Amino acid sequence: MAKDNFSKQAHLYAQFRPTYPQELYDFLWKNVAQFDTAWDCATGNGQVAKELSYHFKEVWASDISQKQLDHATVADNIRYVLAPAEQIPLPDQSVDLITVGQALHWFDFEAFFREVKRVAKPHALFAAWGYGTLQVKNPVIQEAIDRFYTHEIEAYWDDERRHIDDYFARIPIPFALETKFFAMPYTWTYEQLEGYLNTWSSVQKYIQIHQKNPVDTLLKQLREQCPINSFELYFPIFIKAGKVQ
Repeated sequence: MAKDNFSKQAHLYAQFRPTYPQELYDFLWKNVAQFDTAWDCATGNGQVAKELSYHFKEVWASDISQKQLDHATVADNIRYVLAPAEQIPLPDQSVDLITVGQALHWFDFEAFFREVKRVAKPHALFAAWGYGTLQVKNPVIQEAIDRFYTHEIEAYWDDERRHIDDYFARIPIPFALETKFFAMPYTWTYEQLEGYLNTWSSVQKYIQIHQKNPVDTLLKQLREQCPINSFELYFPIFIKAGKVQ
């Protein structure tokens, strides 16, 4: 069963999590056989479901966090469902596309892929993606973030996070897959960086244990060492996609 590490920061998640590049969606559209029904699993705030709704007649968007769904984008053809990834109330062979954005590593793999095979139509497309730690062009900021990630809060990441670091290599995805890489570029302020870092499950776990926020110290140091108004960065993103049947 998937873990719910994001309910308590759902408002931050909706505001500060990066959006996926158009190139990723274009890759999906080129490989989908039909555009009747899509299932966005672990939809969070509905970011992917919204994009799917522009192309599909019907979109099912599921999540285990009601607080996340409370912040989701509303559309007439999106049906939000409070449900685990491993058990979705969809009919057999009813879905043309199954998507999982930055969430596959939290699932019970065997049970989830059994459900994917059940709901997928013949020739349905399965696509899962994730993105790594942000890469900042300013070396002072990048060094500080790397140190924060690998030292200050490394012990507070769940083990499942490692699947992102190795591009899902150890997840037993039972389909022939194609892997693509993209980048999500941004120009951010320190306020946006602070908001994004506070969405990390490791940061929230640190706060719960120590009753203080490690991001506050990091941002104070950065503002002193590098007092700038904005900076350029990107998120490296990978996608694995293949036909289910």
